[in-house]
Amino acid sequence: MNNQNAWRDFKEGIWCDSINVSNFIKMNYTPYDGDSSFLEGPTERTEKEMKRVKELLIAENQKGGVLDVDTSKVITILSHDPGYVVDKDTDIIVGLQTDEPLKRGVSPFAGIRNSIQACNAYGYEISEKIKDEFTYRTTHNTGVFRAYTDTMKKARHAGILTGLPDAYARGRIIGDYRRIALYGMDFLIEQKKKDKEEIGEKDWLDEETIHLLEDLSKQIEFMNQLKCLALSYGYDISGPATNAFEAVQWLYFGYLGAVKEQNGAANSIGRISEFMDIYIERDLREGKITESRAQELIDDLVIKLRLVRHLRTPEYNDVFAGDPVWVTLALAGVTGEGKHMVTKTCYRVLQTLYNLGSSAEPNITVLWSEKLPEPFKKFCAKVSIDTDSIQYENDDIMRRMYGDDYAIACCVSAMKMGKQMQFFGARCNLAKVLLMALNGGKDEIAGDQIAPEGPCFGDGVLDFDEVYKAYKKYLKWMAKLYVNTMNVIHYMHDKYAYERLMMALHDTDVERLMAFGVSGFSVVADSLSAIKYAKVTPIKDERGIICDFEIKGDFPKYGNDDDRVDLIGKDIVEYFYKELCKTPAYRGAKHTLSILTITSNVMYGRKTGSTPDGRKAGEPFAPGANPMHGRDCEGALSSLNSVAKLSYDCCRDGISNTFSITPEALGKNDENRVSNLVTMLDGYFEQDAHHLNVNVLNREKLIAAMNDPTLYPSLTIRVSGYAVNFNKLTRDKQEEVVARTFHQSM
Repeated sequence: MNNQNAWRDFKEGIWCDSINVSNFIKMNYTPYDGDSSFLEGPTERTEKEMKRVKELLIAENQKGGVLDVDTSKVITILSHDPGYVVDKDTDIIVGLQTDEPLKRGVSPFAGIRNSIQACNAYGYEISEKIKDEFTYRTTHNTGVFRAYTDTMKKARHAGILTGLPDAYARGRIIGDYRRIALYGMDFLIEQKKKDKEEIGEKDWLDEETIHLLEDLSKQIEFMNQLKCLALSYGYDISGPATNAFEAVQWLYFGYLGAVKEQNGAANSIGRISEFMDIYIERDLREGKITESRAQELIDDLVIKLRLVRHLRTPEYNDVFAGDPVWVTLALAGVTGEGKHMVTKTCYRVLQTLYNLGSSAEPNITVLWSEKLPEPFKKFCAKVSIDTDSIQYENDDIMRRMYGDDYAIACCVSAMKMGKQMQFFGARCNLAKVLLMALNGGKDEIAGDQIAPEGPCFGDGVLDFDEVYKAYKKYLKWMAKLYVNTMNVIHYMHDKYAYERLMMALHDTDVERLMAFGVSGFSVVADSLSAIKYAKVTPIKDERGIICDFEIKGDFPKYGNDDDRVDLIGKDIVEYFYKELCKTPAYRGAKHTLSILTITSNVMYGRKTGSTPDGRKAGEPFAPGANPMHGRDCEGALSSLNSVAKLSYDCCRDGISNTFSITPEALGKNDENRVSNLVTMLDGYFEQDAHHLNVNVLNREKLIAAMNDPTLYPSLTIRVSGYAVNFNKLTRDKQEEVVARTFHQSM
């Protein structure tokens, strides 16, 4: 490649001869050890654009959360004319999903019925043209339900397996959009053509090889379409970026093409700050931009990311509340050689929360390490306290498994940039499986026989050893059903809704992960603890099904740093993960597991009967790996210690912990609070804990916002692996957040 101008002043490495963005970054990035004093506020242009954005967001909210829908055509990479927030002269980073900001497109490839329902829910009618086209076209959803067994359908309907991506695009695939800026599209296309030629020359083309050849053809087609998308805005991305603006714009075009093509459950943008910083630093050295212009570039990129929208059904929003896109953007971390990766652009990304106001998107994730410079740690803590808009994940444990060039998908899930992809798979309801074990395989609500029939637990006090044995038997059955259900879903998704552009920005020889998840973790830990340490007697209804429990005596509760219950929970998770691994996953994917519930812990609870821990039928679960609301009564540190005991080795898809503490408990003044939060994060992650959402606020503020949304219109909180505008949550989900533990002492 003749890229002398684009690559001027860059240190050469193996990245020059083959696609290796990680090597490019490590050879060329500039670590920053200083503080935030260099940062700039918003420019007049940025303020003008944000004024327009705020007007749009108010109008969207007034229309029930959806400003407009283009029902006339299917959204694709090239479906719409260029769109701008203000106009093409005011916008710096350009590109919208449709021709107008916040106008949503119709994407029926995952399921036409889903698209029709989503349109109807907001007062729109999908065009007859789209209906006619997809009436005779197999969608992902159609294919899945053709292959589902009756048992799979029953488990889905009962809410034992919930949020499965069988009617919507799966998401959680992160294209390495940096490749476009570094190499240009022509080089990337040429490499894919070479890969296809080599693969096609094998002596024997088996089914997987033929599958891959078709995948590559689709990828090449959509890479060419991306070039056309950029040209429609007046830019030629066939070659590499030559300056900071082009680096950011080229990268964003890749992301824009991906979210025009796919409306997946999570569309993360990856780990881009260090990459962008290399180009910004070069332009600053050459005197081509000022610090104000550098910040303006990042501000404008973030504005575009905040405007990403997908058309969703109300049922989808019941599972994933707050209209999230999960534009997860990872910052900082440490190289394999032990050199921190904090750059000035890491600061610039965080500064957008001040320049543009707090926001749920992008889902800013700091990869925390004891080796991060102290000024950056303190700035992160300050931003958390001021905005409640960022989350933290433990780079020191993830780096061991994923190297130093990984990113976060959706909420908390790590994968190597451009080298790993993920088959996403929602949640298994552990609490319902426990009730199923007690009821001999029957659903406790409908009374249907779903699992193989077994003995029902009769009258009298429950025996822990007998219950534990039965529970593990049904977990074993559940694990096999779960994997096979996922295999069906992802076979059909690859067949009918393949992520052509996202996968084009991966290595051809990609490693696949399959992400399983559990809900009701703390409910099960406390329930088994109650059976073991108290006296729990089932109460049956007229059907002979257990509908409630009588509990006599106290029992250890998860969240108080008590091994008697914490280790029960740890054992259950490890057992379930090992059982999942016994059933092979589609396309040789590696099994991963998460303890993560988004805000759907409300919905999971609604689908679950009374449990042996004293939780009543319909009451919400705790989010993720959190203790049940109000049960972690020994202070903040004890609660954190309980969660830290869970092993990341068997939960590589993530262990979500959402933590709320009052400002007064954190310290007497701002300086104290920043220092104490840094100390708390260091101490928590030193125990090999994985993740922490941080909210620093009082319950009274949430109650006031719930009763009068105009008081805090942009109030952002961390909920479970992601942030959300509090006012976008439905009343029941707001009430659940308010009911969570707000630690008032360390």
